[in-house]
Amino acid sequence: MNDKNGAPPAPDVFDGCTPAPVLSPVYPPVTLRVPFRSYLINLGLPVVLLAFSTVTTTAIGARFMQNFHDGLPPVVSESDLWPWPWLLADTSRFLLGWPFSVALLGILLTHEFGHYFACRYHGVRTTLPWVLPAPTLSGTAGAVIQIRGRIPSRHALIDIGIYGPLVGYIASLLAVVLGFLLSRPAPPDSSGQILPLIQFGQPLTFRLIHRLLAHLQPGSPAFTHATAHPVLIAGWVGLFITSLNLIPAGQLDGGHILYALAPRWHKRLTYAIPAALLLCGIVFWIGWLLWAGLLLLPAMRHPRVTVEEPLNRGRLILCGVALLLFLLTFSVEPFAQSSVLHYLNHPAF
Repeated sequence: MNDKNGAPPAPDVFDGCTPAPVLSPVYPPVTLRVPFRSYLINLGLPVVLLAFSTVTTTAIGARFMQNFHDGLPPVVSESDLWPWPWLLADTSRFLLGWPFSVALLGILLTHEFGHYFACRYHGVRTTLPWVLPAPTLSGTAGAVIQIRGRIPSRHALIDIGIYGPLVGYIASLLAVVLGFLLSRPAPPDSSGQILPLIQFGQPLTFRLIHRLLAHLQPGSPAFTHATAHPVLIAGWVGLFITSLNLIPAGQLDGGHILYALAPRWHKRLTYAIPAALLLCGIVFWIGWLLWAGLLLLPAMRHPRVTVEEPLNRGRLILCGVALLLFLLTFSVEPFAQSSVLHYLNHPAF
């Protein structure tokens, strides 16, 4: 139908007979961009920390290996804990530290990726593992992941809590077995023998592994009578870190598991565990004082997690596995003669 001038109607005008066409809205093009700061934190920071930790663990490991070649204990003087002047005098000595560094970093990353993949499985946002360099006995302060999402259930909480220590324990176990095989008997006792500055304790796992190896390979030296290879020390550190993480308190791995299993007990032990560690610091190892203080920090309070649903049989078994790992790795005196009472009674104190 034409208008009064004989022209057809405009195509976008409704004339009562022909419907007007529907025009699609025009949107500007969208470009998805990941903020550089987020990219730097999520990927760049873990890589940088790992690089620094590789340097620090290799430095410590080089000193351990030199002492091993010389038939000495891993740590015989304070300079062994700060080997930089010795290393910078001959930078080729860094190559001595690779066995210890690779073994230790492998254990730490295995542990943290156990947490990481458990988080991914349950849809919980988290960072990649951060390996923290530090001037410590191992060259690190351990490794962590930062959970950035809400943990949806107690089943997820148990999985996230247990799979790190579980796979970390397996990695440590392999290092301990290999380390025992690479170690050799200590020299016979003599009046001129150099005594170790640090005396390592023996968790139950060490005793069991030595008994097994002594049965299969008679003459295998016990840890206390061996010149320890650096890989064995890396395995010891891995077991020690596993035991610390399984302490049933705060937001440690053991705290996650206990909260999922029995939230009321977790609350009751919030102050009981630090009190027990304070006592252990006085009597056995002074380092427990630091851990007691850390567990009392507000940041260590466990966030609320839905716990209404009952735990299935598989998760209850995992709780039992966590308890077993704690018994196999924990030592109330990880370092001999290093309690508050010892230092108070020491002539040089």
